[in-house]
Amino acid sequence: MNSSYKYLIYSQFMNYSRVRNIAGRQVDQTKKGKTLTKGAKQIKEENASTLSFYTNMALGATGIYFVAMMVLFEFTMLTITLTAFSAIVYTGSVQFMSYMARATYSESGQLLDSGVDLNMEGGIAEHVKDLIILTSGVQILSLISNYFWLLWLLVPLRGGWMLWKQILAPWFFAQPEEQPEISEKKQRKLEKKMARRH
Repeated sequence: MNSSYKYLIYSQFMNYSRVRNIAGRQVDQTKKGKTLTKGAKQIKEENASTLSFYTNMALGATGIYFVAMMVLFEFTMLTITLTAFSAIVYTGSVQFMSYMARATYSESGQLLDSGVDLNMEGGIAEHVKDLIILTSGVQILSLISNYFWLLWLLVPLRGGWMLWKQILAPWFFAQPEEQPEISEKKQRKLEKKMARRH
């Protein structure tokens, strides 16, 4: 591979990483100023489509599971219990996301607040969506073997890891506040003062 070809690939990569698609528009991030943000109407529309997508995912996984169980397998007490638990997880997750995304309107019908952006990176909705995805996968994979239900143990492990990383570890390993350094002159003065007291 010659060096001009490598340079061409590198320059295209750098241009791609510099230009991002924000709100459907190409925006050059090297320019000074404020980057474009989503409007309340766009957040409301994206929240509605996100809720629809994850609701359909939950219903689809449950539907596939029920049809396969009715045709190919039999329901045992274990599968009934785990299916009920997955239904509770789906319902709670979707209801929680719909509560977060609830928009508020003025008396005239104008949109005042679009609710929390469900597609925001690092938000709690991201973890709730992951829970729905995991539950759907576990439910479908459990058609192969009931041992796939054990993948749900990833949820408390992830929760414990986040608790440790975000709350406990910084608290346990926080650096003690450093005392301001005292110059030698002040140190001798303090020592003399302490010696006089005793």
